[in-house]
Amino acid sequence: MCGILAAVRTDLTPQALEEALTLMTHRGPDYSGNWSNQEVWLGHLRLAILDLDPRSNQPFTLGKLRMVYNGEIYNYLELIKEHHLQVHTAGDTEVVLAMYQKYGKDCLKYFNGMFAFVIYDEETGDVFAARDRLGIKPLYFRNLQKGWLFSSEIAPLIQLKDSPIDAFAIRQYRKLRMTVREHTIYEDIKFFPAAHYFFNGTFHAYWDLDVSPKEPPTDEELQALIEDAVKIRRRADVPLGCYLSGGLDSTILSFLVKPEHVWTVGFPNLNEFEWSSLANEKLKSKLHQITVNKREFIQIGQWMVQKRKEPLSVPNEILLYLMTKVVKTKNTVILSGEGADELFWGYDRIFKWAHAQKEFDLRGFDEKYCYGSHRDDEVLDYALENIKGHTPLEKTAYYFQIVHLQGLLRRVDNSTMLCSVEARVPFVDHRLVERLAGTPFEWKMGNSFKEPLKRIFKNLLPKAIIERKKIGFPVPLESIFTNREQGTPMDAWLDFNLQALNIKTQTP
Repeated sequence: MCGILAAVRTDLTPQALEEALTLMTHRGPDYSGNWSNQEVWLGHLRLAILDLDPRSNQPFTLGKLRMVYNGEIYNYLELIKEHHLQVHTAGDTEVVLAMYQKYGKDCLKYFNGMFAFVIYDEETGDVFAARDRLGIKPLYFRNLQKGWLFSSEIAPLIQLKDSPIDAFAIRQYRKLRMTVREHTIYEDIKFFPAAHYFFNGTFHAYWDLDVSPKEPPTDEELQALIEDAVKIRRRADVPLGCYLSGGLDSTILSFLVKPEHVWTVGFPNLNEFEWSSLANEKLKSKLHQITVNKREFIQIGQWMVQKRKEPLSVPNEILLYLMTKVVKTKNTVILSGEGADELFWGYDRIFKWAHAQKEFDLRGFDEKYCYGSHRDDEVLDYALENIKGHTPLEKTAYYFQIVHLQGLLRRVDNSTMLCSVEARVPFVDHRLVERLAGTPFEWKMGNSFKEPLKRIFKNLLPKAIIERKKIGFPVPLESIFTNREQGTPMDAWLDFNLQALNIKTQTP
């Protein structure tokens, strides 16, 4: 819901920090505030979603605690009741700080949501920061020679102090379409690791995913989990809509929410408009179909890369941004289907391969998963180094849920928040992720991909949507990048991003 910038014991001036904060105004156009003393500077940009009253503006104070926070704790109402919190506002911000005041770092285990925050204790001088379990909300950090910086985006950190390009991270991008293991394309700027907290200069993990075998849920249990994940993500004091491509995931969300407005996007001759129209015949929301042309794709893509100071992961991020610009005219919150493919193994080709393997085969994984034509086993080894699991299937499942999903979550957050719209992803509810991790291949895959979803919602959705074959989010790269000298259309996409940042694009 917001943008945050925090400086801890640095020698940066308040004026420089205030100017850097303005680079993220799109993340919080409704209010800008900051607080500082001789040790800490906390800056916040608010996109008002819950409790629109100025009393919930930030930096937020509770006793001697000061906080800047980005995200939503969806179970905040339950936390107030269950933990007997005395609150004076009607949103979740005060709840975060009250839970930290009561439980310290252990507050994190009670939160169901997406979050990145920094808390400063004026009395003790302690600095506590944390990021949600699956990394839905972004947070970057820099460990300077003097002090620490935390930011929702890279651009403010670069403005405050330049950083050299990380050559190994560029190799990661060319191989995996994203950087992994806390790398960004800059040597001195890192991703705050998901499922970790920071306390006075050190990072600690507070959650991990167990992919060891377990019995699957009943249909009733699974349906209840999904419906509750959607229900609590409907909590908002602003209008809420849904993306509706006509695929299984977005259609399920749209039918559970039944919003006034639903949205889809595509190119004139490559889109899913027929499917979204079919879904909406029964749904009967106001369907908006946004058309993008190739020239617009190139121009906006270059602007987005230069605005963010980092390359985009997938080409459809540009389409998401252009669609969400129009979404903002009606909705400030949007529900999106990210995470369903990782949860239910919608990438059936690679999961069928993993299930058939006796030993994990790096070359086979490369052929099934990696992008472009750049061979770089060192990068792939590095990405898979800490992957949990005993079997190839467990390792693949862990990789997709913990590593691959990160790229998709960055895509949806960056493209929506650039439009001052908050995206919520019910299929990334940690209760669902924990419950389905380690469930049998036969249960998830069955006779077709995502069989449990199809079975549970077969009476809710149009039959044609249930039986529809899976396709990706279509972008005609081969016709957009027609003047490439060599390589695949994906190579041309990766080069396009790096060239927008004036980074050399030859294969290492």
